[in-house]
Amino acid sequence: MESNVHKISCPDCRLSDLCLPYGLQQNEVQQLATIVKNKRPMQVDEYLYLQGDACQNLYAVKSGSFRSFIADDNGNEQTIGFYLPGELMGLDALQHSRTTCSIIALETSTVCELPLLRLNELCSQMPSLQNQVMRIMGKGISSDHDKIIMLGHRTAKEKMATFLLMLSRRYAGLGFSSTVFNLTMSRQDIANFLGLSNETVSRLFTELSKDGVITVKQRGIQINNLATLKSIVKPCLPDDQLSFIA
Repeated sequence: MESNVHKISCPDCRLSDLCLPYGLQQNEVQQLATIVKNKRPMQVDEYLYLQGDACQNLYAVKSGSFRSFIADDNGNEQTIGFYLPGELMGLDALQHSRTTCSIIALETSTVCELPLLRLNELCSQMPSLQNQVMRIMGKGISSDHDKIIMLGHRTAKEKMATFLLMLSRRYAGLGFSSTVFNLTMSRQDIANFLGLSNETVSRLFTELSKDGVITVKQRGIQINNLATLKSIVKPCLPDDQLSFIA
């Protein structure tokens, strides 16, 4: 049986202010809902698509979370991002109509499938929808900039603090707690994303826990001192990026 989350359409979705319906009139949201396809729930480690696949759809995360990664010819993976509810996947494939990475479910998850041909038709009819697509693309570029800053010449501790603050901000944007959340990605995924070893990631969690900055319970994270995390990150950011941790 399908879950209630799976059945909810755009006009009734609590993520509408974060996803494509944001800024649309009610009748426009209803038009958008007519092209959305609800895929069956995806299970842990199930692929949404593979690197190099033909791109015919965009996907909006309805529930759960995903990891994106690029693999080289030897099968070595580089994690390039994590997707949470309300976020759009597949935009990287628009240039050449082929996906440039693979995306895999980190937990039981659902997505809304948006056929590109139908979406393009609607964008030509609704400038507000086209503007929203552009806004999401701009947000993605900004996020990429944040990642470059995080993964630049930073200490391991600065990288970890920035990663936790990024998740805190994203969960707050979803209307969830900014200080208590689950890490649906594994320690290995985090290490791969941050360019650190598994041992370093484990050591940093232990160190931040001993200092009372966070509490770790398996995959659950509680941030006890946001100010301390921000103080770790602030010295490594240029002045024009300080709003990131405000």
